[in-house]
Amino acid sequence: MQYCGKRPYAAAQIRGGTEAPQLSGCVQFYQENGCVLIVAKISGLPRKSKAGFFGFHIHEGDTCTGTDFSGTGSHYNPSDQAHPKHAGDLPPLLECQGNAYLSVRTDRFSVMDIIGRSVVIHSDPDDFYSQPAGNAGKKIACGVICKV
Repeated sequence: MQYCGKRPYAAAQIRGGTEAPQLSGCVQFYQENGCVLIVAKISGLPRKSKAGFFGFHIHEGDTCTGTDFSGTGSHYNPSDQAHPKHAGDLPPLLECQGNAYLSVRTDRFSVMDIIGRSVVIHSDPDDFYSQPAGNAGKKIACGVICKV
């Protein structure tokens, strides 16, 4: 998966945990004109009753080990902002027949800022209100962001 023939600066291979072992995908990061383009292609999302939305964030941690992905820590938030103004707060994924595709631009960080951090998919949608992290439920998938 490439964006208009460009090579991403970084990417994360996503794998599901015990809550969603079939979940997999790739998240790519492109630096362009002061913004980061994030492109996510995910498959194996569980079918659920909450309208098919899943929380999607960049977390501070640098490891996706364990069944609960506890090594991912909290949302990436270098400027100590209240939720939903964390740099790592991203729009939710919307599942369609177990798949999701997301493309979004942000100026909250550069690609170099997030290399070595993690991308996390949560079991529930972020409510963009609750503190400290949006009440997005369990961490069901994870991938460490690596330079390409």
